[in-house]
Amino acid sequence: METSLQIGNIAGIPVKIHWSFLLVIPLFAWIIGSQIVLTTELIRILFGVPIDATLITAGFNPYILGTVVALGLFFGVFVHEVAHSLIAKAKGIKIHGITLLILGGVSQMEEVVPDPKVELPMALAGPLTSLAIGIICSALVYVFPVLPDPAVAGVLIFTFGYLGILNVLLFAFNLLPAFPMDGGRVLRAWLARRMPLSRATQIAADVGKGFAVLFGIFGFLMLNPILILIAFFIYIGANQEATFLRYYVLLQDVTVADAMSNSLVTVEPETPLPRLLELMYETKHLGFPVVERGNLVGIVTLSDIHKVSPIDREAMQVRDVMTRDPITLPPSAPLIDALRIMTTHGIGRIPVVDDGDLVGIVTRTDVLRVMELREKA
Repeated sequence: METSLQIGNIAGIPVKIHWSFLLVIPLFAWIIGSQIVLTTELIRILFGVPIDATLITAGFNPYILGTVVALGLFFGVFVHEVAHSLIAKAKGIKIHGITLLILGGVSQMEEVVPDPKVELPMALAGPLTSLAIGIICSALVYVFPVLPDPAVAGVLIFTFGYLGILNVLLFAFNLLPAFPMDGGRVLRAWLARRMPLSRATQIAADVGKGFAVLFGIFGFLMLNPILILIAFFIYIGANQEATFLRYYVLLQDVTVADAMSNSLVTVEPETPLPRLLELMYETKHLGFPVVERGNLVGIVTLSDIHKVSPIDREAMQVRDVMTRDPITLPPSAPLIDALRIMTTHGIGRIPVVDDGDLVGIVTRTDVLRVMELREKA
């Protein structure tokens, strides 16, 4: 099921909104609105300017302003991610899209082994953009007091003062040296100039996990679910980054041809499902390419069979449950691409096709076997 809605594109980069983003906006609006008196006083103290709170606190205005500030914050997050993406694109990295999520935004980039000379400016671009937005919003706070209507000026001072503070905090938070945040990537880029990339990644990931543990402890002590969620996000992200680079190093220079199985067992679209189950028991394979007149037309797996009730299976054939037009790879494709596709699409095997001919199949087990052998070598 598609969980994100594309709302446009910028510089050829698709921009999407995840469903979780639609939940967090009203939540943020409520939090900001319910604390508006305290926040107004804090802005007055920090910026040293008088604030007329007449309109700010009237009626439903606190929650309307809360919504405006929340949308403004996420617009800043969006610009932050655009800055990352534009630098990456200029450095030749393919950008698949930008998605706004519950915890902010993320740029979906082509997974490549990071070059420290590219990663450093790319990682710094986002936080520096947030800092620039924060400085501009903060500077505008000192312009609004000259407006003739003090109440309108108070609303603008509150809105831009709040956004100024949030964007400066976003700058500082993102520069914490904790993977997968920008500061973690800055740390790795700096370390990678002094040691192997794999070692630099592991250190940066370990630092990220340390920050995650601290956030988690503070979150539990303060009964703050947002801190706990951030801790979980950082820990998982740090672990994934280290794992990806480990896989990449182990599978470097290995092609699909090096790992695939050449001894193919195929089935036809007319094969009855009971016979398919027997074949799985006989061969110990959980999936087969489906071939018709020598052409690959699909792939069928045990999970496809499980979607059908045992009674219905008796009258069904492979063609009724198979996945048509499956993802394929050529023998020359890097094996890391096969692993990435399997992980992204949640599949366990990929047919290997050379000049239109089915020549083999590569499974997740094949990939893991190669990794194990190279790790022990």
